[in-house]
Amino acid sequence: MKQFPAFIDLVERSVLVVGGGAMAARRTAMAQRTKARVRVIAPELCPAFNDLDGVEHISREFEPGDVEGMRLVFAASDDKELEQRVSAAAQERDVLVNVADRMELSTFIMPSIVDRSPLVVAISSGGQAPILSRMLREKLESLVPAALGRLADFASGYRRQVKDAIPDIDRRRRFWENIARGAVGERVLSGELDGAKRMITELIDTQAKGQDETQPGEVYLVGSGPGDPDLLTFRAIRLMQQADVVLHDRLVPDEILDLVRRDADRIFVGKARGDHAMPQEEISRTLVRLAKQGKRVLRLKGGDPFTFGRGGEEIEMLASEGVSFQVVPGVTSASGCAAYAGIPLTHRDHAQACVFVTGHTKDDKLDLNWTMLSQPNQTVVVYMGLNSVAEFMKSMAEHGVPSDTPAAAIDNGTRVNQRVVTGTIATLPRRIIDAELPGPALIVVGHVVELADKLQWYGTGEQGS
Repeated sequence: MKQFPAFIDLVERSVLVVGGGAMAARRTAMAQRTKARVRVIAPELCPAFNDLDGVEHISREFEPGDVEGMRLVFAASDDKELEQRVSAAAQERDVLVNVADRMELSTFIMPSIVDRSPLVVAISSGGQAPILSRMLREKLESLVPAALGRLADFASGYRRQVKDAIPDIDRRRRFWENIARGAVGERVLSGELDGAKRMITELIDTQAKGQDETQPGEVYLVGSGPGDPDLLTFRAIRLMQQADVVLHDRLVPDEILDLVRRDADRIFVGKARGDHAMPQEEISRTLVRLAKQGKRVLRLKGGDPFTFGRGGEEIEMLASEGVSFQVVPGVTSASGCAAYAGIPLTHRDHAQACVFVTGHTKDDKLDLNWTMLSQPNQTVVVYMGLNSVAEFMKSMAEHGVPSDTPAAAIDNGTRVNQRVVTGTIATLPRRIIDAELPGPALIVVGHVVELADKLQWYGTGEQGS
């Protein structure tokens, strides 16, 4: 380890920045975030300084005596000779100095930072490979919850109470680990502070009485999107990594299931046409039962839980049973699949409205509002419509939709094996049969489909008219 890692308290301490350009403005802004008193010496300041309040600007050239009384000095100038003079003046007076991009003149370096104040992660390569530091920071930015600082502040407010209730340091450590990884921590991260306060108070009281410290279970209703793992939200990945058990359906691909915590129990509850691995009511009861055992239960759904995902039915039962739950939206299949196929759902020249419907038949009959679906200048997206596509298109035609209206089937949308078959409402059913699409597939009807040839950027795209 070439440099000693340390965090310096700059509150109400004096910091000097020499230079008036964009780099100097960035150094000034960083120092101000630590509540330092910042003095900038430069004949002129660039426009970036206009957004910085409370900066003491001295409009003149640097003088060696300017470093007296400073805690830190930053040299950020295009003038190499000036940077050498600033570094020499600071080092002669044992003041820490950083010269931008010049390790040989610096006595400290600026790390790449992940700021979740009061939690801060600093990453450094000792100046040897700054690009690697930035790459690691970018990776951590996607993994560290944005609200983690809120959790740190929350926990600090209960440190004394927890210490009094749990004198044993090992039990106290386990308590805090359970708080950070459990339902209380999730409540704080999602902004539900009142609920988190009630829960941690109850847990502290339980500890003070020497009783079981088991935290209540919780259900995470998470949308996994249409299939591409890159479309998962940060929050979805975080909950997938901490769940004790996952209930998943058949629309969740292996690439996404692989992101679930390795030792989590997995329960397949998928449904296909006429083949339900587990009836919906039993799925809901299973979520309740597992949560009441104190488990963190992940209900992982393809697409979005609240768009033909029956998530509403599941949380109704959870709420009636007093089970805590969270809902994490996913990219719904209509948006994801259409985007990857190059089909905008709305377009000023083609469609000013978009309607989502399900193609699942009830009692072998499509019972839909055909008058609404047959309006001009709109896009109709049919979920789960592969098996009923011929009946759907026939009904559209019977209600006045021209037979040459463009239509498309997007099979395995957003995935590496995506296929797009296009045609019209008259020809698409036959083209789907000829293409032997296995599903899951999404049907899109409307003139926006005409743009697929021009805008498609993903998949094989088996177009035709």
